[in-house]
Amino acid sequence: MNKQVRYSDFLKDVLLLSVSSFGGPQAHIGHFQKVLAQKRNYITEEEIIELNALCQVLPGPTSTQTLSAIGYKLGGPNLAYLTLLIWMLPSVIIMTAAGLLIGSFESKQITLSFTRFIQPMAVGFVAFAAYTISLKSITRFRAFLIMMGAGVAAFFIRTPFVFPITLLIAGAITAFNYKAHPREPKSKFEVRWANFLLWIGVLILAALVGSLTRTDPEYLPIRLFENFYRNGSLIFGGGQVLTPLLYTEFVQYAPKHYLSSEEFLSGYALAQSLPGPVFSFSAYIGALAMRDFGTSGEIAGAIMSAAGIFLPGTFLIFFMIRIWESLKKYRPIRASLEGVNAASAGLVTAGAFLLFQPLEINVLNIAFTVGTFCTMTFTKIPSWAIILVGLFLGFVIQ
Repeated sequence: MNKQVRYSDFLKDVLLLSVSSFGGPQAHIGHFQKVLAQKRNYITEEEIIELNALCQVLPGPTSTQTLSAIGYKLGGPNLAYLTLLIWMLPSVIIMTAAGLLIGSFESKQITLSFTRFIQPMAVGFVAFAAYTISLKSITRFRAFLIMMGAGVAAFFIRTPFVFPITLLIAGAITAFNYKAHPREPKSKFEVRWANFLLWIGVLILAALVGSLTRTDPEYLPIRLFENFYRNGSLIFGGGQVLTPLLYTEFVQYAPKHYLSSEEFLSGYALAQSLPGPVFSFSAYIGALAMRDFGTSGEIAGAIMSAAGIFLPGTFLIFFMIRIWESLKKYRPIRASLEGVNAASAGLVTAGAFLLFQPLEINVLNIAFTVGTFCTMTFTKIPSWAIILVGLFLGFVIQ
């Protein structure tokens, strides 16, 4: 039983977490346990771990959903929405500002050469993410084959739809292995469909409006909301898996091509160096996509993109948190997670190769990619410090 908490005290702690939680979703959970469980005793460490496990089953930003679920558990939907807003706001503001700055560089013909080391370093971050996901997900030869198949599909099929399709197929493959999981006693449960219907209703409505306005540039913010809402609704594995999908859709996909590879990698590297959710990268993309519409247009693009990426996971966790205890007792559900996690590892691995392709193959780029990977793997140096070193070298070595 959780103790009664003052909402203002809890939200102050969420704000503190939003500006101090470096290291990505895996590290975020440790920060949540330290502040919310050990220090404040809002919730137990076991409950945080359980909520995080639930969120890993769902598409969307895992650590963001976990923190929103804690807010929901303590104070219902109102506190959960405030938790989401305060958690995402600092990093979204910084990434929006970065988008405005990079957009102004192009109009003033300022080169991005000072970010030249940041770009291969971003590839190193993605490679490290692929490595860490693989360590946790690839425990048998079947999972290795699924990872390889997903990686090959993502590398050669250049469409955003390959990602959700690959994940669904992978989950279906291992779901047939449900007999390997022990039976658990089931109990009848009632499903409250309101948040699920809200999630899918917004998804369909956004798709329809986006389709009707696809030729009108004035409605680009709506299409950005639809693009990111769709991605946030279908991607498993957090920001690391989302990155190659965004690269395919907004850089490589010819009808859009809102960003150059250089701009994308520079923004992704910055997002890696910030505290808070990596999904705030969406605000950067939204701002640059609207660079032809002035500052107000760029801010609108950032807001719509951030709202699009964060809302679906929030709707889904509100829906799932009420039925998870009963649902997770079904063996096919538990069995499908093996395939989903293995495919996620393959998608991120393919993402590292895709992100490296536009870079010139030379000693410096290879050295910074491999060096970043090794630094993340074998040291405890935080990502923000690595990025600062890369920026400093970029300014010095012109």
